[in-house]
Amino acid sequence: MLTRVPLRAAIGVATTLFASSLAIVARADDASPWQRDGHSAVRLLAGSRSGAVLLGGIAIQLQQGWKTYWRSPGDSGVPPRFDFSKSDNVEAVTVMWPAPLKFNDGAGGHSIGYHNQIVLPLRIVAKAADKPVTLRAEINYAVCEKLCIPVEASAELGFNSVASTEDANLRAALDTVPKPANIGDPNPLTIRDVKRDGATKVTVDVVTPDAREVNLFVEGPTPDWALPIPAPVKDNPAGVKRFSFELDGLPPGAKPDGAALKFTLVGPDKAYEFNTNLE
Repeated sequence: MLTRVPLRAAIGVATTLFASSLAIVARADDASPWQRDGHSAVRLLAGSRSGAVLLGGIAIQLQQGWKTYWRSPGDSGVPPRFDFSKSDNVEAVTVMWPAPLKFNDGAGGHSIGYHNQIVLPLRIVAKAADKPVTLRAEINYAVCEKLCIPVEASAELGFNSVASTEDANLRAALDTVPKPANIGDPNPLTIRDVKRDGATKVTVDVVTPDAREVNLFVEGPTPDWALPIPAPVKDNPAGVKRFSFELDGLPPGAKPDGAALKFTLVGPDKAYEFNTNLE
């Protein structure tokens, strides 16, 4: 039997299908296709288009049991590298790093990084706020289980949506980035003091709200400083957790006196970054 559909109803159905297809396209345009290798996948995320400063992200998925590295990899590993120089209408891109984890590197030391999945927020400054923005990224990172495998990927994504479907994911990722703080701030989780202990050792006193584990990481003034991960001291002063590390891993000719150090303090549910000059 042939069923006739009224013209108005047919137009309504067609309009609904067309609108749905536009929504699907808009959703797809907010994230680039996954670039996959054998153990991970990576893609770009675009936040809402508003003004000259945009929020984006690099999303990485990792196979169960595999890990990738933070900007400072720890005792072993390779930090990720990103090149955005082929982007259109982009003045600058700042990668913001969520609080990392510490894990055994399989060689008696510890590495710093992420497992399962992670979104690295991007702060993107457009050259002209009223012109199209296309982010192009050359992404180099390593994924590790017992051995490490280098990964290279290229991704491209335009910032087109007035209200991006990725906004909630990007805001959630931004919330995991350590907040800036000052040494001695009266936060429940804070660094109370940083001091030299002789010529080659540094001690750091941390105040925590409870007995749960906290991790402390330190970076030098430039990426070629490879300072060790601060280790907890067994005998702590009352009310603090003390960490210490040796001034090893300095580049040739560098001196620690007055060096600008960055500490990242990671607790169970909060993380902070502290900057200080070593006296």
